[in-house]
Amino acid sequence: MKSIFTKEAKIGLVSVISLALLYLGINYLKGINLFQPSNHYMVACTNVKGVTISSPVFVEGFKVGLVRDIIYDYNATDKITVEISLEDNMKINKGSYITIVNSFLGGGELHIHLNKYVSDYLKPGATIEGRMESDMMQSVQEKILPQVELLLPKIDSILGGLQTLVNHPALAQSLDNIEKTTQSLAASSRQLNQMLSKDVPGIMTDLKVITGNFSDVSSGLKKLDLATTVNTVNATLDNMEKITLKLNSKDNSMGLLLNDRALYDNLNSTTENASKLLLDLRQNPKRYVHFSVF
Repeated sequence: MKSIFTKEAKIGLVSVISLALLYLGINYLKGINLFQPSNHYMVACTNVKGVTISSPVFVEGFKVGLVRDIIYDYNATDKITVEISLEDNMKINKGSYITIVNSFLGGGELHIHLNKYVSDYLKPGATIEGRMESDMMQSVQEKILPQVELLLPKIDSILGGLQTLVNHPALAQSLDNIEKTTQSLAASSRQLNQMLSKDVPGIMTDLKVITGNFSDVSSGLKKLDLATTVNTVNATLDNMEKITLKLNSKDNSMGLLLNDRALYDNLNSTTENASKLLLDLRQNPKRYVHFSVF
């Protein structure tokens, strides 16, 4: 049976199929699915640093498309057009814009910032404003490095001052004093530990004994009839008051003896006369004693 296709036709068919598979494979490796419906938009940029074909496009962190092509306008400066392919269901509000963000590990990403305050949408093929967001390294280079350069002379001065301070003899002497103080504290701590281990138990034992004695005294005080004792003391005080009143009055012998001035004067006069009598008796005994001799 004669073959329908000639040898040349078979070679041509295989070549076409190979080219088609190669095209599909390359787009698949780029992340482009030719069989999935998508919408294309143009992004007007002035700088596309880090952006390459197949760079991802995100909306609020969710991947919705890829970069299909990058076109540079040689007739105008700072005019670059980036063609992006978005999923068919992805709609972009009018007034939205796209920023190019360079990741820390390199490579650019496109982030869509939707204008959620309008309900009108751009048609596929429309041009969207593109903005370049400063990356981390650029911010470090533009903002932090100048400040570091200004700080370098001050840091050098501070280091010089620290070196002078470290080399000063007073610092070594202070460290030596601190070491001696630390040793003294260690010795005091050891002595305190010894005291706590030897003396404190004896003190605690004495305190327990004293506490027991106080407890016994308290128990004895509880057993005393304090009410009777207080009544007895009150009665004694009443009797002393009565005795004092009687001594101060003149209706009794003791009261008269203590309070009668005439009795005091008479006793004083009697004592004085007796003294004179005894003196005269001593000086003139013959007046009072007579002897008779047989």
